Amino acid sequence: MIHITLKQDLDFILNNTIRSLLQLKHSSLFITGATGFFGKWLLQTLQWANQQADCDIKITALSRNPAAFIKAYPDLAKDIAFIQGDISNFAFPKQHFDYIIHAATEASAKLNNENPALMLNTIVAGTQRILAFSKVCGAKRILHTSSGAVYGVQPTKIDNVSEDYCGAPDIGNIKSAYGEGKRIAELLSVIHAQETGIELINARCFAFVGLYLPLTTHFAIGNFIHNGLTNQPILINGDGTARRSYLYAADLMVWLLTLLTEGKNKHAYNVGSDISYSIAEIATAVQTFFPHLPVKILQQPVINQLPERYIPSIEKAKNELGLKVTVDLNQAIEKTIVQNRNFMP
Repeated sequence: MIHITLKQDLDFILNNTIRSLLQLKHSSLFITGATGFFGKWLLQTLQWANQQADCDIKITALSRNPAAFIKAYPDLAKDIAFIQGDISNFAFPKQHFDYIIHAATEASAKLNNENPALMLNTIVAGTQRILAFSKVCGAKRILHTSSGAVYGVQPTKIDNVSEDYCGAPDIGNIKSAYGEGKRIAELLSVIHAQETGIELINARCFAFVGLYLPLTTHFAIGNFIHNGLTNQPILINGDGTARRSYLYAADLMVWLLTLLTEGKNKHAYNVGSDISYSIAEIATAVQTFFPHLPVKILQQPVINQLPERYIPSIEKAKNELGLKVTVDLNQAIEKTIVQNRNFMP
């Protein structure tokens, strides 16, 4: 049974993607990365559209281990056709797909730090494979989920980085493998669109919060929520000055479906919130739902040093597509906490 807050989110998505769903009605859709944070929300959203709005969207998902996913998330796997395989070399299914959402690369700080060559190769080879598949399956549009990491380190004097900023990851730093991989993937995608006529939209995704977000990896807001749910002090490993913004998962689905159907061909769009908070402010916002727990900051700020930032400008998405942030940070945190409690064993 779907928790009432999740049902409200899914109804919100449907009400705000009517034009996109009309375009997707009776279509076939291939999703990579379907078992990750983005993917789970996409499966849930599209299933809800089929159930509640009779959209008849035929959904096929690529997974390295479909059996494990079906066992762990039986409700999400209903009415989904799974293809078993790795994004880098999966066997092409012999069927037509109208749309592709390529969201397969995990934003794993651990993998990026420990095996940057594998991270880079996975992004590039996976993108090349999905682009080749798009020609075989007759796709007309591809949504590629890229990353704000393509801009490299955001200058501290730029409050919100826009799509026309020409900064880039530091290729002398092996930790740039993820960001540089995404830059290559974007370029490959635009070249492919130019050569084939298959329309391509790059979604430069920033930071998000919601059900299915991993709570024990490198996502600060997820760590804070996990601390609260497990009755531990809310721990900030750094000095708390870095600034982030978070788009709630329901808003994210509205943005991605709108970009899939209405984004301009060969264009990139920032996807995220432009409302900035320090990490300390985010931790305090989480603490309001766990008032008995302290916030602990492990490091002292460096004097006269401007805080590191990762905040997009979203003016392009607002002005061209009418997209906006509708769920504020406190609401997003509360919904994520409530839904995680409901899903906890």
